[in-house]
Amino acid sequence: MSEGSIESDKEVGVALALGAVAVVGAAVMLAYPGQIGKAWGFAAAFVFATLAVGAVQLFD
Repeated sequence: MSEGSIESDKEVGVALALGAVAVVGAAVMLAYPGQIGKAWGFAAAFVFATLAVGAVQLFD
C-alpha cells in the first residue's frame, strides 16, 4: 500500500471567485454613469484582483 498526499485545488477556486468579483468591479467601472461609481468600480476591481493573486500564492 502506498502513502500519498492529496493536493487541494483550493487556490484555484478562491482565485476564480475573487476574479469574478474583480470582473464585476471592472464592469461597474465601465458602465456606471458617475465618476464616484467608476472610482468604486476601479477600487473593487483592483482590490479583488490583488486578492486573487495573493490567494494563489497563499495556498500554493
